[in-house]
Amino acid sequence: MAVSKTSANIGFEETLWKAADKLRGSMSSYDYKDVVLGLMFLKYISDKFETRYNELVEEGAGFEEDIDEYTEYNIFWVPQKSRWGYIRDNAKSNEIGQIIDDAMIEIEKENPSLVGVLEKRYARPELDKRRLGELVDLISTIKLHTKEEKDLLGRIYEYFLGQFASAEGKNGGEFYTPTSVVKTLVEMIEPYKGRIYDPACGSGGMFVQSEKFVEEHQGKIEDLSIYGQELNATTWKLCKMNLAIRGLDGNIGPHQGDTFHNDMHKMLKADFVMANPPFNIKDWGGSALVDDIRWKYGVPPEGNANYAWISHIVHHLAPNGVGAIVLANGSLSSNTSNEGEIRRNLIANDLVDAIVAMPDKLFYSVAIPVCVWIINRNKENNPKYRSRKGETLFIDARNMGEMVDRKHRELSKEDIKKIADTYHSYRNKGNEESIENGKVNDYEDVKGFCKVATLDEIKENDYILTPGRYVGIEDVEDDGVPFDEKMKLITDELNELFEESRRLEDEIRANLGGIGYEF
Repeated sequence: MAVSKTSANIGFEETLWKAADKLRGSMSSYDYKDVVLGLMFLKYISDKFETRYNELVEEGAGFEEDIDEYTEYNIFWVPQKSRWGYIRDNAKSNEIGQIIDDAMIEIEKENPSLVGVLEKRYARPELDKRRLGELVDLISTIKLHTKEEKDLLGRIYEYFLGQFASAEGKNGGEFYTPTSVVKTLVEMIEPYKGRIYDPACGSGGMFVQSEKFVEEHQGKIEDLSIYGQELNATTWKLCKMNLAIRGLDGNIGPHQGDTFHNDMHKMLKADFVMANPPFNIKDWGGSALVDDIRWKYGVPPEGNANYAWISHIVHHLAPNGVGAIVLANGSLSSNTSNEGEIRRNLIANDLVDAIVAMPDKLFYSVAIPVCVWIINRNKENNPKYRSRKGETLFIDARNMGEMVDRKHRELSKEDIKKIADTYHSYRNKGNEESIENGKVNDYEDVKGFCKVATLDEIKENDYILTPGRYVGIEDVEDDGVPFDEKMKLITDELNELFEESRRLEDEIRANLGGIGYEF
C-alpha cells in the first residue's frame, strides 16, 4: 500500500486503518489496539527525534548524540537500537518481537516520564511475528512527524481509537468518548484558561479537544493545567501516550487508580471539569464511603454511581468552576435510594445551569440516549456572565445528529454549534441592542427545543430534569388541508395497501401449493 510520507490526504486515516486491520488476523481487537498504537507511538517519537537529529547534523557542531539537545526541546531521547531505522531493518527477523520490547525498555530507561507507559509484550508467542513484521513495514511508510504536519499522529490516534472502540462495542466505551460528544462539552463550557479535570479520563479525549479549542481561539496551551484519573491500567497508558504525542504535560497520577477510593487530586479545585464516566455502575464500593466529605448534598446509593460522579465533580469545582458531565438519562428523574434527594439539593443550591437531552446511538458502548449536565458553582456573581440565579436551561437535542452507519450517530458541526450557541446566549450578557429593547440577553425560548425554567417550575415537576417536560412539542406548520380530507386520503391509501397485501398473500399460497406445500 502506498501511503504519503508527508501530509495526510482526506481518507488517509481510513486507508491506513484498513491496511493495519488486515494484519490483525485472529488477534482480538482489544489486544491489537495496544500493539498498533504502541508501535505508532514508537515511530512518532523516533521520527520527532530524527527531525531534531538532522537539524543538529546540519549545524555541524557534533552535538547530535547529546541528550540535552533533545530534552531541552521537549523531545524524548531515543537510544540507537530503539530508533525506527533499526526496527525497520529487522522487520523480517524472527526476533522482531524481542527487538521491539528491548527498544521500549531502553526508551523508558532514558525518559522517566514514560516509565511503565509503553507496551512491552511484542515477544509473546501468541503474537504472529510475520504479521508483526508486516505491520512494522506498513508503519514505516508514514512519516509521523514533520515540520509541515505536526499533528499527523494525533489524527491517526483519534481515528484509530474510534475504530477500536467501534470494534470492541461495549468495552470500547471504557477508553473512548465519541469526538462529537466531547466537542459539544468543550464548545459549551469553553475551557480556555485554567485548571481542567477529568475524573474518568479514558484515553484523554477531553484534554485533546480542549487543546484544539484553545488553539482555534488563538490561546496559549500553557494556560491550561491538565488533571485526570483513570481506573484501567491499559487505558491510563493510552492517555499518557495521547498526551505525550501532543506535547501536553498532564497530571493523571503516577498510575491508574479508583477515583472514588483513591482520589489522587484531593486538594484540586478545578476551573473546568469534563467527564463521561461509566453509566450506572453498580459495584463501586459506596458502602465504604458513607461519611465521605464529597457527599455534601446526600449520600449516593451503593447500587448506582451516577450521583457519586456528580457529587465528586461538584466537590472539585473552584468557586467559579463549571462542569460538563455525560450521564445516563435515568439521572434526570430517578428517585431510587436517595438519588431524588441529592438532585433536589443540587437544584435548591442553584448548581444546575443547564441540561441537554442528547440523541441515542452516539456511543459505541450503549445505544441508549444520554444527557449532559452543566454544573456551575457561581450562576449569580460571576462578572463574566449575567446572573442566572434560580434559572436552568433545558435543551432537547434528541432529534439532532445523522446516522453514520447502521448503529452509530454523530452530531454535525452545525448541531454542536446550535447547542453551544443556545447555552451561550442564555448564559452571556446581552449586547447593546438587546439591552435597549429591555432584554437581559439575546436568548429566546424555542418551543420543542429550548426553555429557561425557574426553580418554581422545576419544583412543580417534582424536581425531574427531563428537558421534554419543559421545552414542549415543536409547533407543526399547518399545511392547509382540512382534517376530514386528510383522513380520507390516509384511509384510501391504507385500503389500497391492505388489498395489495391480500393479493400478495394469495399469490404466495398459490406458489407454495404448486410445489406441494399447501396450508
